[in-house]
Amino acid sequence: MKLSRKIAVIAAVATAGTAAAVLPMATSNAAVACAPAWSASAVYVKDNVASQNGHNYTAKWWTQNESPATNSSQWAVWADNGVCGGTTPPTTPPTTGPTTPPPTTGTKMAAAPYIYPGWGNPPAPATVVNATGIKAFTIAFVLASNGCNPAWDGSTGLTGGAHASTIAAIRAAGADVIPSIGGWSGNKLGPNCSTPEALAGAYQKVIDAFGLKAIDVDIENTDEFENYVVADRIVDALKIVKQKNPSVKTILTFGTTTTGPNAHGVRLIQQAKAKNANIDVFTQMPFDFSGGADMYASTVGATEGLKNVLKSTFGYTDAQAYSRIGISGMNGLSDQQEVTSVETWTRIRDYARNNGLARFAFWAVNRDRGCAGGGVVSDCSGIAQADWAFTKVSAGF
Repeated sequence: MKLSRKIAVIAAVATAGTAAAVLPMATSNAAVACAPAWSASAVYVKDNVASQNGHNYTAKWWTQNESPATNSSQWAVWADNGVCGGTTPPTTPPTTGPTTPPPTTGTKMAAAPYIYPGWGNPPAPATVVNATGIKAFTIAFVLASNGCNPAWDGSTGLTGGAHASTIAAIRAAGADVIPSIGGWSGNKLGPNCSTPEALAGAYQKVIDAFGLKAIDVDIENTDEFENYVVADRIVDALKIVKQKNPSVKTILTFGTTTTGPNAHGVRLIQQAKAKNANIDVFTQMPFDFSGGADMYASTVGATEGLKNVLKSTFGYTDAQAYSRIGISGMNGLSDQQEVTSVETWTRIRDYARNNGLARFAFWAVNRDRGCAGGGVVSDCSGIAQADWAFTKVSAGF
């Protein structure tokens, strides 16, 4: 998405599904009785109870290694139920199973290719929906305006412009929308919001403005992806967003190599684990990596590499790791002249679908039109294809 996004800027929870991973906690049934003592290594889910320092606490959502005594404020994970008396032995942590809750069914999202209003001759959403059956779009891009204020393309606010009208048109056509926050270039929220709380507040404004079910933070380039202070701020902010909006799916999108995440990507995933951010989906962009002639093999290699990083970081099984992974490709010619044909994209779709991946997208619907020999441009793919062919394939995800 790099060159295309530069052109554009210039131009313009899962609850635990398996009991093995969750401690069976006792329910608090008397004001004077203390629940089993909190354990830093245990996993707790919504409505589990534990005691610490003479108080009982109830978990509001999934948590691990977050002390109730220091995490029981209004927006924190634990609710303080007050003083308890007596003691009960701590529950023994499980000896098997992952230390992070396995994704439940429902993690998988509808395919959501990118659409960019005001760039690349954007199509009418109803035209694309009716021709392809696509059920969702990812709409680009939320940037920063006048400091830590979210605005489409960093200049047009959130409501009343082309993006807001496109969202309305998408929903009128029977589909839904996910905002893409960030991208390769532009004035981004991550560096402009000085604290995780401020950044989470900016994300919340976008969620509230459009009643969103998911947000995608596209973390790229030296100002966010490779800037660890900002990258950690984004992870912390998404943790806050998840705490305040448990049903909103959080997505991190980033670049990759042909064998999986680079050092920056691995660190990002490890920080998401260390900070208990509960990110729903880690999406890679498998292009612009000099992938060579076989974009299917390169995409599969990148995805398998990500799967292995998630397994080693979170203790997932193969199936659990796949269900936290997304693919966000580039149809036709990439910025580096890599070619993804409709046939190749169909094979990638089948791989993603057969392995139970969570998210499937491409850059962009604006380019989902044929123009053999047209090069890398904003309104067609640079290859011979039928209009909306990549979107139609994606709808089968």
